[in-house]
Amino acid sequence: MKLLVTGGAGFIGSNFIRYTLGKYQDVTVINFDKLTYAGNLDNLADVRNNPKYSFVKGDITDESAVNKVVTDHKIEVIVNFAAETHVDRSIHSGNRDFVLTNTLGVQTVLDVARQNKVNAMVQVSTDEVYGSLELESKDAFSEDTPLAPNMPYAAAKAGGDMLARAAFKTYGTDVRVTHCSNNYGPYQFPEKLIPFFIFKALKNEPLPLYGDGKNVRDWIYVLDHCAAIDAVLRQGQAGEVYNIGVNNELSNLEIAKIILAELSKPESLLTFVDDRPGHDRRYAINSSKIEHTLGWHPQYQFEQAIKETIRWYQENTEWVKKLELRRAEMNPHLS
Repeated sequence: MKLLVTGGAGFIGSNFIRYTLGKYQDVTVINFDKLTYAGNLDNLADVRNNPKYSFVKGDITDESAVNKVVTDHKIEVIVNFAAETHVDRSIHSGNRDFVLTNTLGVQTVLDVARQNKVNAMVQVSTDEVYGSLELESKDAFSEDTPLAPNMPYAAAKAGGDMLARAAFKTYGTDVRVTHCSNNYGPYQFPEKLIPFFIFKALKNEPLPLYGDGKNVRDWIYVLDHCAAIDAVLRQGQAGEVYNIGVNNELSNLEIAKIILAELSKPESLLTFVDDRPGHDRRYAINSSKIEHTLGWHPQYQFEQAIKETIRWYQENTEWVKKLELRRAEMNPHLS
């Protein structure tokens, strides 16, 4: 199988590439990534010399570049991770790039996939497209939940999801969409909540919590997510949507306290700041469809995986320093 992974230098994409190369001997992986500030080839340093792996720099909004990598490498299947992801940046730094990549970019990949008769494509999306749930409710997002995004990032991702649906309905394009809950694990860019709090705590700096800190997310270890995507790619059905979650709902405040306890830091480092605009209160995933139809089940327990994640960041501070330096050089306004 010749697999194109778009956005493979990012957090989830790089973990998926490593997962795939470790599991299968008959898969050749081509990593196509623009290398924006959060894209980092150091995430894949350990597979750089693998003969089954190669990297091509490119932007998914560039149709000629996407077409070239697909035709040159005779791509059979595509998994699209490429996206602008950080919610805060979509709110405070403008959302044009989010629309270009998360909506237009998806359309570009869909067009190339159809034109080249690619066997299948997985569009990796987010539970944030569904909007927000009440904090005290027991509701969970299902694949039939209407899309109701509340933030620019989520709206742009929802646009990509709708274009995937339209490509299947109109042209019969074999595309499957996944909606996953919040990921954590190694190689996550330090602007994200868990690594952000880890590094704040290590420096004995305040951990800023939006609002009352009670916003709830379902936290999934990144390798469980990779296994789910693999299942969708190999066993999923064209035109279907698959929700991915682990029923591990924790508030941001609880996450912060877990990190502080693991690092033996005082809870006096907790600080509450003004809530961000449009902050969704709670996300929860009903993943019964992927469990029952594809046989996927999470393998990692949060209590152990979060400890291993914290330890990974403690042992890889140079990775972060190098990444932050590159980020500052590329985008001084984000420093």
